[in-house]
Amino acid sequence: MLMFKWDSRTAKFLRVTALCVMTVLIAGCGDDPSTAPETREVPHEGRWGIYALDLSSQDVALLYSTNDEIAGIDLSTSGTLLAFSQKTPGAGTMDTTAEIYAIGTTGGSPDRLTNNVYFDAYPSFSPTDAQIVFLSLRSGTLDLYIMDVDGAHQQLLYNSGGHDADVDWGNGGRIVFTRDYQIWSVKSDGSDPRQITDPAGAGTWGQANLPLGDYDPRCSPDGSRIAFERMVDASFANGGYDIYVVSADGSAETPLTNTGAQGYAQGFANWSHAGDRLVYILAAAGTEGRYDLYLMNSDGSDNQTITPGYFPAAFLCLQAVFSADDSEIYFIGQWWQ
Repeated sequence: MLMFKWDSRTAKFLRVTALCVMTVLIAGCGDDPSTAPETREVPHEGRWGIYALDLSSQDVALLYSTNDEIAGIDLSTSGTLLAFSQKTPGAGTMDTTAEIYAIGTTGGSPDRLTNNVYFDAYPSFSPTDAQIVFLSLRSGTLDLYIMDVDGAHQQLLYNSGGHDADVDWGNGGRIVFTRDYQIWSVKSDGSDPRQITDPAGAGTWGQANLPLGDYDPRCSPDGSRIAFERMVDASFANGGYDIYVVSADGSAETPLTNTGAQGYAQGFANWSHAGDRLVYILAAAGTEGRYDLYLMNSDGSDNQTITPGYFPAAFLCLQAVFSADDSEIYFIGQWWQ
């Protein structure tokens, strides 16, 4: 979800530090090389980066690094480009001014696609890679905009009259997004808006940084289903979120996780290109910070962390997508310390 921030990092740092100390003590009690600590390290330059995690070897590579906040990563249909938003250098916060960039999946220098004084974020490639839909705060509300893949011909696509968010361009000829804390869709020309979900208590505020509702819709590869997260409990500071799937017509709504009521903050789910798995972020479990990568089957089974054990406590995993062949995970990483 847009501006979806969880702040329980200290607990994670203390938890992992304690585990590291225990590992060192155990390793020093014998000569068995199998107890030696992990020697791999996560590449580190700026505070923010785009990384590639090999699911087989668990090796991680740094594709791009910056000290400016990054958010909203998306992979092109061709599998060769990653689009993302980045805070404008010198701006106060990401929520004030940000621009859209694109970079090749082999790394290098990114191309800046927007260049203005507005908040531009959450890019998503069209099925043909010819265009990108994104969010922009240009007329008092956050609306859906569209542009060519090189940044040309930027124009308004859809304005609901309020803040719209969390946009994704699916293969079924429609674009899904968050409106009024519900999941909606429009045609790729901005016409025919349709409400897809209607969560109980949508828009009701509690102790969390967002109200009850549905966020971050992501279309399955064939466009038939939509994955999203639902805040089911607003009494936790981080919010309690479960991941759901629903058919594109709004039927067959099904929860894939059931721990949101326990304060698990899980979201930003993205489909594998085979359509059989979902990668997502577990940011918090109650008061304990996590910011870990998780993977599960598209029916919710075999749900497990894929965060390598050598990732340090100060390295947070934020938003992830599968590579074109589903062998890697591209994700945004943040160094907290």
